[in-house]
Amino acid sequence: MPKKNKYISQKNDSKLLEIGRLILRFMNQNQTKIYNYKQISDGIDYKNPRQRELVIQSLHKLLANQRIKETEKGKFSINLNIEGTLTGVIDFNQSGNAYVAVENLKDDVFVHAKNVKDALQGDKVLIVTYNFKGKKMEGSVLEVLERNRTEFVGTFQLVPHKEFGFVVCDKKTINTDIFIPKGKINGAENGDKVVVKMLEWKPGDKNPDGEIIKVLGAPGEHETEIHSILAEYGLPYNFPEEVEADAEKIDRRVTDEEVAKRRDMRKICTFTIDPKDAKDFDDALSIQKLDNGNWEIGVHIADVSHYVVPGTMLDDEAYERATSVYLVDRVVPMLPEVLSNDVCSLRPNEDKFTFSAVFEMNDKAEVVNEWFGRTAIHSDRRFTYEEAQERIETQEGDLTEEILTLDRLAKIMRDQRIKNGAITFDRSEVRFNLNEKSEPIGVYFKVSKDSNHLIEEFMLLANRKVSEFVSLKKGRPNGNTFIYRVHDDPDPAKLEALRDFVSTFGYKMDLANTKKVAESLNNLLSEVKGKGEENMIETLAMRSMSKAVYSTEPIGHYGLGFDYYSHFTSPIRRYPDLLAHRLLQHYLDGGKSPDKNELEEKAKHCSARERLAADAERDSIKFMQVKFMEKHLGETFTGVISGVAEFGFWVQIPENGAEGLIKLRDLMDDSYTYDKSTHAVYGSRTGRKFQLGEEVQIKVVKANLIQKQLDFKIVD
Repeated sequence: MPKKNKYISQKNDSKLLEIGRLILRFMNQNQTKIYNYKQISDGIDYKNPRQRELVIQSLHKLLANQRIKETEKGKFSINLNIEGTLTGVIDFNQSGNAYVAVENLKDDVFVHAKNVKDALQGDKVLIVTYNFKGKKMEGSVLEVLERNRTEFVGTFQLVPHKEFGFVVCDKKTINTDIFIPKGKINGAENGDKVVVKMLEWKPGDKNPDGEIIKVLGAPGEHETEIHSILAEYGLPYNFPEEVEADAEKIDRRVTDEEVAKRRDMRKICTFTIDPKDAKDFDDALSIQKLDNGNWEIGVHIADVSHYVVPGTMLDDEAYERATSVYLVDRVVPMLPEVLSNDVCSLRPNEDKFTFSAVFEMNDKAEVVNEWFGRTAIHSDRRFTYEEAQERIETQEGDLTEEILTLDRLAKIMRDQRIKNGAITFDRSEVRFNLNEKSEPIGVYFKVSKDSNHLIEEFMLLANRKVSEFVSLKKGRPNGNTFIYRVHDDPDPAKLEALRDFVSTFGYKMDLANTKKVAESLNNLLSEVKGKGEENMIETLAMRSMSKAVYSTEPIGHYGLGFDYYSHFTSPIRRYPDLLAHRLLQHYLDGGKSPDKNELEEKAKHCSARERLAADAERDSIKFMQVKFMEKHLGETFTGVISGVAEFGFWVQIPENGAEGLIKLRDLMDDSYTYDKSTHAVYGSRTGRKFQLGEEVQIKVVKANLIQKQLDFKIVD
């Protein structure tokens, strides 16, 4: 074949391969649907006659490769039964190897770094599986079916004396640099932190092509790194102008006409209890004594669903965000400020619309009557947690009797919850004192006290009772579709590993049944309080738990010990709560159970966004800890070994929560090896041991703001 014809042939093959990817991506959106070539052409926007001819050629190639099947003449569907192939989501580790999580497959499939092809973190991929040397199943990536993302954060490196460069991504799980050709640098200078958009990854190319779409600034600077976190997780800090405009149009009046449709509770004693720096107040409590001696307690939640209506730009944006994100120095809200800090905030001395769960309770904290519906309230007082705690401790101040009554009832409910199998993870959370430039000048720990538990117990009560009201009829499941907050039972293997490990510290666990597990965990958490191994054992205990998610399947909430549980109490900052409000009103109005599949998709989306928000929040804390420790370079601290791996171990400083790495290669006194079973490293010559939970003296030797990492050195 002449060279020119060979080149044209290769170019055509490359083009057909790219069209094939578009076709597979389109058909994977609905794997059960059957398409003709015109529908496929329209779906990938290949509409003119020449383009449609290429689509037909690509379909023939896909048929030949068994990627699709022809169900009848001219009708095609995805072939889900290619022998040895599976579809799943890929997750890379720092070594460049990866695992693919496949639905309904117990174990993830290992993929060696050389077999990941052009897959990136979180992509949906098609893999072929095989048994490697007769051992555990492994896989190789055949195709990226769906990109998880196309925008990344990294540092731009201009190639010397050239007009092109590369973006080295911040996240070590992104296993490639992105090539930036001339004309796509867009003002970035060598060393800038940037946001890059991946444009294409041609077959056979080592690196994908990209374009710099935003310059964030100099690496290590405070604003640069915080905006890098926002960009890395795709968190839109500002709302689109049209969404803000949509929010501004909202009628903020509390009219007599609307109040008449609601239960008017404005004359009942009502107040909020929130953190001192809170800007939005989405829940309030009311209390009054009834003639029969019982208490009527109202849990009042901002009626966001009255203002945020399905089908509006405001609702679409709220769903896309799904949650507010709380970074150390700022909040990325789910709703515009006019709603979150004004219209829907239950501020004192203002009439507000709420959605309420009202309970009649006796002195034993038993619910003898309940009512759910829309209300109007008037908050008489805004308490901080500290002010409410002062009334509990001193029994002095305004509304003391009301707060003491709620505290007494909350303590009874908490004790009962623990008896019924709830796990009492009560970890202190690290917080920072910031200066006017939002830089950390001090660290403290947020500790839950009685006032925090008071609010927690009544919110838990409302969440549980709303869920039971929708889901049960005369104590039996009624099949109504609802969105639940579920928490599956712990993995038995992880519990056994925890039991074996804590036994080396002299602690015992009974794993005979669910109740014994809960009792053992609570006893363990109580016994380690104040001891050197407390943080480490609490962390391991939490890791043995399943992750809580949103679902339409009411499998219960293991950690709380509830059979039915939903999030209802924070619709300003969580979209699932807004869905719960709408569904509850739908059932109160006598509506029939809606489509479960559509709600399940929303539940999965909200769970994914929640995980993303938690990762972003964790990154912002790490950044602040490293920034705070910059001032302590060269200083010595007493720390506790908080994690152990083949390459080194981490040490946490108890007084500020900062965690740093000690690399085994930096331990010059001996050659150390890692023992997974004891969570320790041992010196081969001296027998010296560094074990999880052990106290050590360390010196701070390096603070890397870009990698959000501290390096420590052992001090003998």
